[in-house]
Amino acid sequence: MRDQRKTDHIHIAVKTPDGPCSNGLQDMFLINQSVPELDLEDIDLTCDFLGKNLEYPLIINAITGGNEQAYRINQGLSLLAAKYGLAMAVGSQTIAIRDPGLRDSFRVVRDNNPEGIIMANVSANSTVEEALAAVDMIDADGLQLHFNIPQELAMTEGDRRFRGLLENVQNIASACRVPVIAKEVGFGFSRESVFILSGAGIKTFDIGGSGGSNFIAIEAQRGGNFSDVNEWGIPTAISLGETVSTGLDLQVIASGGIRTALETAKCIAMGADLVGMAGTLLKILLQNGLHSLDEWLDKFLFKLKAILLMTGSKNIDELQKCPLIITGNTAAWLKARGIDVSKWSLR
Repeated sequence: MRDQRKTDHIHIAVKTPDGPCSNGLQDMFLINQSVPELDLEDIDLTCDFLGKNLEYPLIINAITGGNEQAYRINQGLSLLAAKYGLAMAVGSQTIAIRDPGLRDSFRVVRDNNPEGIIMANVSANSTVEEALAAVDMIDADGLQLHFNIPQELAMTEGDRRFRGLLENVQNIASACRVPVIAKEVGFGFSRESVFILSGAGIKTFDIGGSGGSNFIAIEAQRGGNFSDVNEWGIPTAISLGETVSTGLDLQVIASGGIRTALETAKCIAMGADLVGMAGTLLKILLQNGLHSLDEWLDKFLFKLKAILLMTGSKNIDELQKCPLIITGNTAAWLKARGIDVSKWSLR
């Protein structure tokens, strides 16, 4: 069943458009600096993550694993992660924990990038033993615990029991030898959820806001009956604003329908330490091949450097001090939640 589910998810995700809700990033604007006093070669996008150095603040986020197609996808993506110095997460490893014969579809990511930053991935509902096995399977530098309750409820075969989830997360975080990352899968963390999980020992959050791959819509095509709540979730820009406004000492990854270098720069300017992308990369890879994705990534990273130059920022720290104007529904939501949006525009 899990093998078929993974196959279904890949095929449906590629043909299903993002949304229907926006990621909210169209409400955010960086300011052009006409006199940047920088050369493109001055731009430095390196950053530290999970105790290692990255060339760019970009994560190829969790997609798949567990069958032959997943092996080929992970093989191609991991080669690009190694080439460009990017982090990468694998998809949920539960299927390979229960069937060791499927582990190569996950292990290939480490084999192709032995010195890179690789993240394991299991459900926040997994046992401690499963979580630790996932880390060991790929010699992971970090562990993503994914939170996907709306998706589970939308699946006819999905989980229905979530009592004790917080204690389970705390137990995993206490036992795990690598940092644990709380990862939403497209419904966004609220400020309240961040506070709760931080109290359980989580210090790194991948917000996974709405506006990208919509797993309620995907499950509806697999026979689920949740299609009338397709708009559920917190848009990426808003979830990011809620998370960074907590004032907690966190490392924050922005993800959820991020498609362009400009959207990436906006997220970093708002306070994200890194940005995760998945759906956009998967569609290019499956529709046009690895060479096309390689070319797309090369252009994407050039544009990201160019955007920093156009704001007068030579590195991530300087970009996070640039004014960021927040308007529209994103500003209205954040203000309604008591978050002062002027702190971004007046810095």
